[in-house]
Amino acid sequence: MHLLPICLATAAYLLALLTGSVGKRRLPTLKNGHSHLLLMKNAKLSFMSGNTARHRADNLNLMALLKLLVILLTLCHPPLSNAAVEEGSEETEDNNDFSMMGTLAKQGLHNIDNEQWNAYGQATYISNAQDAFHAAYSNLNGTPNSLSPYAQRSFTATVTGYFALRAWKGAEFYAVPEMISELPLSGLHGLGGGIQNFELQKNGTESATWYLSRAFYRQTIGLGGNLIHVNSGAMQLGGNMTSRRLVITAGNFSILDIFDKNSYAGDLRNQFLNMAFMTNAAYDFAADARGYTWGLVGEFYYDQWAFRFARIMGPIDPNQLMLNLDLLNAYGDQIELERKHTLYGQPGALKLLGYRNQERMGSWTDAIAALQSNPNNNATTCTTFSYGSGNAGAPDLCWARKSNVKMGIGVNMEQAVSEDLGLFFRGMVSDGKTEVYSYTSSDSSLSIGGLLKGSRWGREKDTTGIGYAASFLSSQHIAYLNLGGIDGFIGDGKINYKPEQVLDIFYKYHFIKSTWLSLDYQHIANPAYNADRGPVDIYSGRVHFEF
Repeated sequence: MHLLPICLATAAYLLALLTGSVGKRRLPTLKNGHSHLLLMKNAKLSFMSGNTARHRADNLNLMALLKLLVILLTLCHPPLSNAAVEEGSEETEDNNDFSMMGTLAKQGLHNIDNEQWNAYGQATYISNAQDAFHAAYSNLNGTPNSLSPYAQRSFTATVTGYFALRAWKGAEFYAVPEMISELPLSGLHGLGGGIQNFELQKNGTESATWYLSRAFYRQTIGLGGNLIHVNSGAMQLGGNMTSRRLVITAGNFSILDIFDKNSYAGDLRNQFLNMAFMTNAAYDFAADARGYTWGLVGEFYYDQWAFRFARIMGPIDPNQLMLNLDLLNAYGDQIELERKHTLYGQPGALKLLGYRNQERMGSWTDAIAALQSNPNNNATTCTTFSYGSGNAGAPDLCWARKSNVKMGIGVNMEQAVSEDLGLFFRGMVSDGKTEVYSYTSSDSSLSIGGLLKGSRWGREKDTTGIGYAASFLSSQHIAYLNLGGIDGFIGDGKINYKPEQVLDIFYKYHFIKSTWLSLDYQHIANPAYNADRGPVDIYSGRVHFEF
């Protein structure tokens, strides 16, 4: 059954709803006349739109309507081909899309099922447009980390090459050069766990920057069990392996290449854009400002079970490029236990993740105590690394950094409901005693959502998804921010604390071979955990090319 008539009816209903003509009822409003955007009764979570800028209320309603209709009609677009899609077709996304490896294999020049080498690439451009929003204050008393309440734009452009070589039995070498050009919103300040574009880096510039993101060695030792075929892909050589095996990885990589992976929330060049869906927002994994590290990982697979352990390097200073090479005294440890399963004939997985960082980082209470004991120990008088606050009455982490431990534990679940529908959930709690060192400003987090492939409406290479995420701060972190302190991403000068919440909806459209276009809408309530500011609406477009 084609969904176009249903979608058109839904679009008409949306139009009537937003203009208040359905049953002469308007959206439920607050005293200031602005609507509740989302209410999740079962979870007892409310998602309030709050105040918006008065001068743009009518225009915003029209803009939101038009953009939602564009997304809806794109989702309902009929298939490009008139040919019927055969039920049970084994065609996959890769069959008709271009890749150098696939082209060589078709010419008989490359054995893609048992590779000795491969090379892949990708290019992605993401554009974000942030609407103006209400803010009771911004950058109060010289505190510099507020998200600008004025309309602004952001972009990232990345190009990545993936090169792999099989050297001897079980031994693989990988090298991944990458380029990024970026312009963040407000200098990448003002959002906690819900940064709107996962590609953004702390030290990025508009000028193109090339670097080697990964260079690692992987050794696989077979221990028996069933034979498993692995398809050729980026950072994956096509071939066979056993279901029981030991895998050792050493070198330069992202820990997210191995830990906390999820089929429905993690590959953000093809899925959600918001960083809250890349991993647990509260997972402060050790990494440089680009998200990469050096270290050693061990993985043990026994059929449906897997156990992983890693020790990796963190930065010398928080969210900076230079890594601390002293892996005996400054490091990030993580362990993960995974169990794959089948539920009503559909695959799923459950993962438990724990991490422990030992790094030179400041605690919130020590920073506050330093200011209270001596007012000269404030944010403007730092003699060591700081984030450059101009608030002379605020505490600063520069006065509290010493060797400290940070720990967290989380869960990661994924479950296919059918061949084209999958659900995910993540949740993590960190101790919240010390500063954010490598990832986002979040002490606890959760995310939930699902992806639906377009096979139901004749576009099997399209994907749509909806996700909700929330991030939370510890009481110590809140007290520090309320005194005007800042961390690497947030700090408005004071705080009216509420959890930061994100709603992310996207549609990925297969445009031509190996090319996808995406539309994405994000609604962020309480940016930087501050109910005195926001909510923020962000509209995004993404072009993604694989080769």
